[in-house]
Parts: sequence; C-alpha cells; structure tokens
Amino acid sequence: MGQKINPLGFRLGTTQNHHSFWFAQPKNYSEGLQEDKKIRNCIKNYIQKNRKKGSNRKMESDSSSEVITHIEIQKEIDTIHVIIHIGFPNLLKKKGAIEELEKDLQKEVNSVNQRLNIAIEKVKEPYRQPNILAE
Repeated sequence: MGQKINPLGFRLGTTQNHHSFWFAQPKNYSEGLQEDKKIRNCIKNYIQKNRKKGSNRKMESDSSSEVITHIEIQKEIDTIHVIIHIGFPNLLKKKGAIEELEKDLQKEVNSVNQRLNIAIEKVKEPYRQPNILAE
C-alpha cells in the first residue's frame, strides 16, 4: 500500500516556499508559533469584517471575491514582516486600511520592541488559486 504524504510538505523547496521564515530557541518556539497563528487569524478576521461592511454598499464584483491565498511571516530581531498574498486587493487599497490593520495587529501581537511591516502582493493568476475558486 502507498504511504500518505502531506502535499505541502512534499512540495516545499521545489515548487512552493515556506509560509513562515524565522528561527527561535527551542524553549521559545511554541510562543513564535502562537504569535504566527494570532497574526494570521487577525488578518483573516479583518478581511471578513470589512468585506461584510462593504457588501452593504455597491462595490465592484471583484471585491466580493477578495480572498487571501496565503500569508508569509518573516521575523527578525526588531521587525516582523507580513506579506499578504491576495487575489483582488481592492479592500486593502482603500485609504487607511493598511494602517488600521497594523493597529489591530500591534494590539493582538502586543510586541513593544518589534516594528510591524505589512506588504500586499497581488497574485499573478488569481483564478488558478483554489482558495479563490472556492469562494
């Protein structure tokens, strides 16, 4: 019988990259994972909350399918870089949206000595991403 393998783990390093880039001491590793989970949940909740607000108004049809394909987190000693890969970034292009998201993340992460840097990247071929097609 064949062995079952995680498809992401099988493709890491060949066709796909890791979603988190950071190192930690073994005793601090679980804290780093929990911090990553908080960041990802905060971003997803922000997108869903603002998408619901936008659905009440007339908006472009692309913004209704605003889906995050994946979130990359890169941690350095004094900086956390968050790269959001999104199909249609209309919601986050609005004035003050990224600043509001940064404030929410600063509250959630509660890091005093680390700066937070958020970047938005549009997916080149959004309709080839399964997350976008599922919406």
